[in-house]
Amino acid sequence: MKVNERNFILRLQKQKEDALDYIIDRYLSLVKGIAYNVLGPLQDEGAVDECVNDIFLSIWENAGKFNGDSSDFRKWLCAIAKYRSIDYYRKVTKRKEFSTEEMVDQSVNSVEEAFIQMEDQEELIALINQLEPVDREIFILKFFLGYKTEDVSEKLGLSRTAIDNRVYRGKKKLTQKAMKLKSGGYVL
Repeated sequence: MKVNERNFILRLQKQKEDALDYIIDRYLSLVKGIAYNVLGPLQDEGAVDECVNDIFLSIWENAGKFNGDSSDFRKWLCAIAKYRSIDYYRKVTKRKEFSTEEMVDQSVNSVEEAFIQMEDQEELIALINQLEPVDREIFILKFFLGYKTEDVSEKLGLSRTAIDNRVYRGKKKLTQKAMKLKSGGYVL
C-alpha cells in the first residue's frame, strides 16, 4: 500500500517507514523553521539540524499516542517541534563551559564572577520553572530568546496587555521567591 494524505497517520502509527519519509518530505520546512526560530540565537546550523532530527524521532516514537486527523496532526507536530526546540535550547545553553585558555586569560576575580553569574542563572531558571506553564513560556520567549512582546502575543494568541500583565505578575512572584531563597527560608 502506498502512503498518501489519507493513510499516512495510520501507517505512521504502525511504524511504517514510508509514512515517516512522507511526513519528513511534507513537514521538513515547517519543522526546520520552528527549530530555527527558537535556536537561531545560538547561531549553530548543526544544532538546528540535530534538533530537527530529534523532533522527527520523537514523532516516530510517539505516533501511537496521536489521535486525530491530518489537520490535528499538523498542530501536534508543531507543538512537538516547539517544545523539543525549547528543550534543546535549554540543554545547549546549560552546557556552556569555560575552556582552560579562557580561565588562564581571566583574573581570579572575573572567573569567580562568571561562576556566580552561572549559579544565579541556574537559580533563575529553577524559579521560572515553578511558574504556570503559560507564564513560563512567556518568560522563556521574552527574556531568554529575546522575542518582542508583539511576537510573544502572536505566538501564544494572547493580547499584548495580557502578556504585559503576566510579565508584571511573574516578575513579582519571582522577586518574592528569590527573596525567600536569599533569606534561607526557601528550598528549591
